[in-house]
Amino acid sequence: MKPFSESCEQNKDVILNVIKPLLSASTRLLEIGSGTGQHAVYFGHAMPHLQWYTSDRSESSLGGIQIWLDDAAANNVNVANVHSPFVLDVMQNNWPVTEFDAVFMANTLHIMSLPQVEALFKQAPLLLQKEGLFLVYGPFNYNGQYTSDSNKQFDGWLKSRDPDSGIKDFAVIDELAQESGLKLQADYEMPANNRILCWQKII
Repeated sequence: MKPFSESCEQNKDVILNVIKPLLSASTRLLEIGSGTGQHAVYFGHAMPHLQWYTSDRSESSLGGIQIWLDDAAANNVNVANVHSPFVLDVMQNNWPVTEFDAVFMANTLHIMSLPQVEALFKQAPLLLQKEGLFLVYGPFNYNGQYTSDSNKQFDGWLKSRDPDSGIKDFAVIDELAQESGLKLQADYEMPANNRILCWQKII
């Protein structure tokens, strides 16, 4: 069955408006946690100059991503630059031995535990070329505070499903990024109390 995410459908245009200019000079991007595959198809088609590599943490997720790619091709939507997904779990020891000039994630950090996030920021920057970009979309807390009542409710729902998950504080994430040689370039306010954070690899 072809998976579908309503949030992906709702946020795809506003995300694209921000990331497209940022990625204009990039050629190879790794998406960590591609989910349904909707973003990969939409963004990859909109940015044909960019080789978009999809991934997720388990074999069970990869089938849905491939369905989206196959359906796009069957409907004459050019996604030749979007690559079939491969398994990537942030906790795995052996990450891809390759280089990208961009890494992208959407709606992923808040479903991860802190140890998983720490592993992510330890490993992902190693795949980036110097001056490569790390782009993350999703909700964040600031100064230990929720930015809205809806985010507070959402965080409660996340923790009811998995006590180790939840909305992360910007300061904690930025500190992990800095420790891995990333420097914050921009923090974009997005609809529905979300953000896009853009770091650049400086070392």
